[in-house]
Amino acid sequence: MTNYIKSLQKRRSIYSIGNDVSLSEAELESIIFDAIKETPSAFNSQSSRAVILFDNAHHALWTIVENELKPLTPEENFPQTQAKLASFAAGKGTILFFEDTDVIASLQDQFKLYAANFPLWSEQSTGMAQHSVWTALAEKEIGATIQHYNPLIDEKVAEKWNIPASWRLTGQMPFGSIKAPAGDKEYMSDTERFRTFN
Repeated sequence: MTNYIKSLQKRRSIYSIGNDVSLSEAELESIIFDAIKETPSAFNSQSSRAVILFDNAHHALWTIVENELKPLTPEENFPQTQAKLASFAAGKGTILFFEDTDVIASLQDQFKLYAANFPLWSEQSTGMAQHSVWTALAEKEIGATIQHYNPLIDEKVAEKWNIPASWRLTGQMPFGSIKAPAGDKEYMSDTERFRTFN
């Protein structure tokens, strides 16, 4: 088994996170920046964007999510929702992932033959960027999950952190020290997933 596969196995959805991470914010930034920069993108478009929230900004995000969810959640279910959001807020920070739609539109103009594919390739780019960061953090024993409260929170997030209008929010990744490991992961049969031909 390669070291890379071992790294992939370490990347799990960690819901119980804390803020006692030994790495500095600068070190965390470097890991996140490098992971995204080395992620492939169609036509080397480099359409992925990220905003890293620490401390007050990190907590402000989860307050925004809570405020936006409250009117939409049945009252009897809201304590469970609050507890889930509090578990994310307990972490060290949150990464907001975006795709720059101006980049996508420009590529569609330049390469008409592939115009319909660029939004799909953009989705692939953001997924790869999220996975790259997630795996890089896991290698440093930092837990994370990927959440999708967009587009519910898009307007408030853009207003709060002056996000460019062309940046489309694609996911939120709360991260922090691992307080409880992920459970066992079940795998479906290889014969159901894969085929090989000669």
